[in-house]
Amino acid sequence: MDEDADIALIMRPGVDPHTAPNKPPLPSAEYHCFEAQGLLIERNIAVPLRDGTRIYADVHRPVGRQTDLPLLLAWSPYGKHGRSNHVFWPASGVDPDWLSPLTAFEAPDPVFWGAHGYAVAYVDPRGAWLSEGDFHHNGALEAEDCRDTIEWLASQSWSNGKVGMTGVSYLACIQYLVAPLKPPALAAINPWEGFSDWYREFAYHGGIPETGFTPRASDNIRFSLGRTEDTWANVRAHPLWNAYWASKEIALEAIETPAYVVASWADQGLHTRGTLEAFKRIRSRQKWLEVHGQKKWAHYYRPESRVRQREFFDHFLKQRGTSVPAWPAVRLEIRERAGVAGERLAAHWPLAETRYVPLWLDAPARLGRRRPAAPASIGYDARDGRAWFDYTFPAPAEITGHAKLRLWIDARGSADADLFVALQKLDRTGALVGMTFYAFYENGPVALGWLRVSHRALDAGRSTEWQPVHSHEAEMPLAPGDIVPVDIEIWPSATKFEKGETLRVVVQGHDIYTDALPRLPFARHEETRNQGSHVLWTGGRYDSHLLIPLQPTPVSDPQA
Repeated sequence: MDEDADIALIMRPGVDPHTAPNKPPLPSAEYHCFEAQGLLIERNIAVPLRDGTRIYADVHRPVGRQTDLPLLLAWSPYGKHGRSNHVFWPASGVDPDWLSPLTAFEAPDPVFWGAHGYAVAYVDPRGAWLSEGDFHHNGALEAEDCRDTIEWLASQSWSNGKVGMTGVSYLACIQYLVAPLKPPALAAINPWEGFSDWYREFAYHGGIPETGFTPRASDNIRFSLGRTEDTWANVRAHPLWNAYWASKEIALEAIETPAYVVASWADQGLHTRGTLEAFKRIRSRQKWLEVHGQKKWAHYYRPESRVRQREFFDHFLKQRGTSVPAWPAVRLEIRERAGVAGERLAAHWPLAETRYVPLWLDAPARLGRRRPAAPASIGYDARDGRAWFDYTFPAPAEITGHAKLRLWIDARGSADADLFVALQKLDRTGALVGMTFYAFYENGPVALGWLRVSHRALDAGRSTEWQPVHSHEAEMPLAPGDIVPVDIEIWPSATKFEKGETLRVVVQGHDIYTDALPRLPFARHEETRNQGSHVLWTGGRYDSHLLIPLQPTPVSDPQA
């Protein structure tokens, strides 16, 4: 399939793989077999794809095991030679003692899994590093390549014919892509935090271009002997939903593979929404969801997390009796603050008992249970001002699930407006309560939302009362004097409030959280259309409100 011709991808010459910064030296492409840390390691096995292209894999097997090995596949463009101990930042919370020096970035540790009777394969996809061909960033071609690789690995003499997939971020996203193809050997998947909607979760938040992580991610996949897809250039070339974005869509409803899906409340702006959407839409009869509020890499490698991973894969790749059939379908951390959370077990996501309650905005700064009778407004400078609205809980409460903010807005001095929204928690003294955020931070929000007002049109077939989904197919600029309603999707969250604690909704025209540490990936939106002022209208015919997912009984006994 010629994807370049079908959707006019912007490609660029690859950068010499030997020159990649912040990576260990790139080994040669020659096949090499050796033993280390109880493993027989075959480096640079040439895997033939259906069109004759060869890609390279490193396979790790426990010494002395010649047959009947299940395999865990880690598929990533970041380099199979890139080891985690060279990559993880101290702020990530990853304890170096949790993983061996042979562990690739965001991938399963082959020493740990080898000790438990598994083979582990790291693969450089087509066109990545020394693998042949041109690199295509997700899409049908990469999915088909991954399927070919699964079947080839499962046919090897040492294999028991069963393959599982696990890993974080990119290593999760590829699982969504290949599982719909139903390769017979793919017995179980474990996507650990991966976005599933390229437009809404990766490139354009609410139609506002993401300018921090997206170009960084594009540069991280440019190392190739061939050409690579220029993701950042393609993103900029396609500001509205079109055939390019359709080529990245995932047939989640076609997934029937047993799945252990792990999401976090902390990855607001990257993986939170997409992982939960994937769980909702996949049709696996055997599927489990875990949502935590911790730092994603640390949570993946924690010993207790690996115990659960092993139980899951032992059940489906080794047919061993484990506790997996007794797992609750949904297990959620309900946060109080960074590092402190309770736990809720459930049968469904979203939670079936959720009651969606409107909190009415009342300018200038209040949220309340009663809709204000009189119209009022509050304005702020579109570039550096803000408005906020507070609701203090009269009794303990828990908000877990999707939230929505409806606003009536007048953009004075501009034909458009970019809106940034945060839900925050304040303690009884009025101080902000920090939440774990974006893999590194502990001063983050409860949840985030975004919308470019010209993108306010909804996809009626996908939207619900509590989750607006915007079509992003065309823009509707504002005329002078327009006061228009907009529905802003706020990404899912789970937070407990005690009596006297406050929920705050912040609205402004620029990023609310900006304090990224040097060289760390972080979502930014530095190309806004804001100028003049934003005026928010409440009360009377202006039904501005925050719809919250209230649980009838808050969780109790949070644990640090």
